[in-house]
This record gives sequence, C-alpha cells and structure tokens, in this order.
Amino acid sequence: MKILICGMGEVGTHAAEALNAPGRSITAIDQSAARLRTITDTMDVSVLQGNCASAAVLREASVDRVDLLVATTDNDEVNLVTASVGKAMGAKRTVAHIRHATYFDQADVDYEKHFGIDHIVCPQYATATAIARSLRNPAALAIEHFARGRIDMHEIVLGDKASVVGRPLAQVQLPPGTRIAAVSRDAKAFIPGADTVLREGDGLVLVGDTQVFDDLLHRLGVREMRRRSVVLMGGTPMAAWLCEVLRQRGWSIRLFEADRARAEALAERLSWVTVLNADATDASVFAEEHIGQADVFIALHEHEEENIVGAVYAKAGGVTECIAVVERSRYLDLLYHIGVDRAYSPGMVAAKELQILLDDSSFQRLATLASGVDVFLVRVSETDVAGERRLSEMEFSPHGVVAAVRREGAVWVPGAGDVIRAGDSMMIIGRAGQEKHLRKALRGE
Repeated sequence: MKILICGMGEVGTHAAEALNAPGRSITAIDQSAARLRTITDTMDVSVLQGNCASAAVLREASVDRVDLLVATTDNDEVNLVTASVGKAMGAKRTVAHIRHATYFDQADVDYEKHFGIDHIVCPQYATATAIARSLRNPAALAIEHFARGRIDMHEIVLGDKASVVGRPLAQVQLPPGTRIAAVSRDAKAFIPGADTVLREGDGLVLVGDTQVFDDLLHRLGVREMRRRSVVLMGGTPMAAWLCEVLRQRGWSIRLFEADRARAEALAERLSWVTVLNADATDASVFAEEHIGQADVFIALHEHEEENIVGAVYAKAGGVTECIAVVERSRYLDLLYHIGVDRAYSPGMVAAKELQILLDDSSFQRLATLASGVDVFLVRVSETDVAGERRLSEMEFSPHGVVAAVRREGAVWVPGAGDVIRAGDSMMIIGRAGQEKHLRKALRGE
C-alpha cells in the first residue's frame, strides 16, 4: 500500500507514525528541509521537498500510483486543494485535514463532494469528541460521529417513578424517529422485543432524532439526573465544538475566555453556555466563581503551556478531574506525573481517526454499550442488497436493531417501512458475537 502524506507538522508526523507498518510505503512531502530531515532520522519513509498543492510536485511523488493521500499542512485551503488535485491525478483515496469549522460543518456546502475528496477530518473536532467520550460514554460518541449531531443517544436508568415501568414495549408509544435500542438488566444487556416488560432499574439505550429526543424522555417519564459542572478554559474552536457535543446532556457549562470580542461572539453563538470574559487561572476569578467546586476542568487554550498551567492550577484548587490539550505528544506522559488526569494531543487523535477511516471492512465494531451489546458500522454493498429492500424484510431481531441510516448527506433513525440501498451506511446495535446473524439478516438469507 502506497501512502502520500503532505505536510509534516504535528498531525502529519503522527499520521506517518500511525500508518507506518509492514506492507506500507510512505512518502512525505513538506516545504521545510528541516522537518524532512527530522522525519528521515526517526522513520523509514521517503521524502520530497516542495509545495504539495502543486501538480508537478504530486506528479513527481507518483500520485497516480498512491492508494492514500493525506493532506495535513497547517493551511486548510492548501489541504483541500492538495486532496482535490491528488484525487484528480489518480490517487485512489484522499483525506484532507482541516481546522476551520466552515469547511467541516458543511451546513451550506458539502466540501467533500465539491472538491471530490473522500474524507475531511478535523483534528480539533476529533479531539473535542474524544474528550466528550471520556466524560460520557463511547456509544453516544460513536453515533455522534456517525450522525454529526443529527441523532442522539442516551443511556438512562429507569426509576420507580418512570411511567413505563411494568409495561411491555408494545404498549409504549414512542415518538417517530426514536427507539429503545437495548436494555441492560442484571449486568447483562439484550435487544428488546415488543413483549419485553420494562422494570425498575433497567438501563435503556435510547436513540432518536435530535429534535424529538426531549419528547422521548418525557414520554418515558424519566427524571433528570444531577447536572454535572464543567469549566472550559479558552474560547477556541475546539471549546465551541465541545460545548456543542455536551449540549443538553446533563452538563452545566461555564467557558472562560480572556479576549472580550471572542467571549462576546461565543456568548451569542452558544446560548446554553455561561461565557465569562475572564482568566480562569486568575486567583480572584477562581475564588469568586467557585471553580474549585467544578466536577471537571478542561484547558483548551490555543497555547499548550497555558493549558498545562491551567490544569495543574485547577487540580491544586480542588477540581475533581482536570484535562489538558497539548499539541506535542511528548508532554502527554509528563502531565500524569504533575496531577493532570488526562491529556489529549489533536495530532494523535487525528491519526487514530485516520486509522479508522482506513478500515474498509463492511462490518466494523465501533463501541461496546454494555455486557453483551456492541455498536456496529455496516457499509451496505450490492452483494448485500441488490437494488433496495425494506427494513421490515430484514429480520435483525433478536440479534440487533438498526439505530441509524446514513445516505449521502442525510442521516435518520429509520422506521420499518424505510428502504435500504447499496451505498448506505447503517449503525446497528447488536448482541456481541452475532455478526454472522446480522449479516444474514441484511442479505435476507
């Protein structure tokens, strides 16, 4: 497998380290001779100095014989052009790493489709979701990554006051676009059927379209749990994304940003967040705002030194859990020894996401919900479905349930009447070890 990595900063270097394996040939492109010397001193890769957005440089790198091109320079526009030109010149698959939300959110334009790029990956967004995963649960983040915020997943525990306790699912009227995907009982999880009677203490995995999720919770009669308090230091794009991911999930969020203009912009954008124009590490601010009583402190400043100091200061001030974002991965192990509970490097997180993208398997396990139940990503091929087939014709139960379907830019929680086509991606919540049965159900065997 031939891989071309364009831009050897932190992200490109981590990508090279993560992808460097037997059977893979890597070529690194960068305009800096010093960076390339560092790469050749530490890794067995070929190097080429030049502008990776140039067709001539890509041609010299034999881009037409490349299986994967990854554009990881510090400039979003250069990465988009490089990946697009590389694809046009014959690269089998291209990935562009970007930092700006405009190119990632795709609210107005699908930049992947427009530039002919296979994947756009954002290290900042990937890091924000990785942090959120550590605060929440892997299943919720798995579907969030799949659906980009359009589908929600919660794991709740039924109390004795819940209106659905003692009733079979067939009698529970759920809003369209929602479902109870799994039930956990007596340390074991299973896929529920229409005759499953819900009990007090049951753990439920709920999946639903974001706009109707509150209605789902209301109909189940679920009481809200205590809101946990999180303090974010630094109004970076990563902090804004983290606020989006944590929205309406039981978190009381305060964001401290020292720059007044940036703080005002964030306050207008993030209406559910308390934004304060102040330095969270200022002793008087720390005391007046009772930051030491927060459940979690996350340092996301643009300067990693500020994050290290901020996280250590917060830990010393009484915060239960402190997290810091650092660019240089060599700091990661050091931080654990000075009191920081967890640290994240965007470059390393992006490299891990790139490894996931390289997994071409049609049936991929993304996360584990509870004992006995996993979350799977299924890429539907023409071998699975010739033309199209109704979901009601696929007998996944009792081995699994389709939690979400993604088709081009659309993502939704399907109903029994929805059709599945080749090219669709499906998220299935299923019993562990039952992949064979789920495949047969997909193919109608």
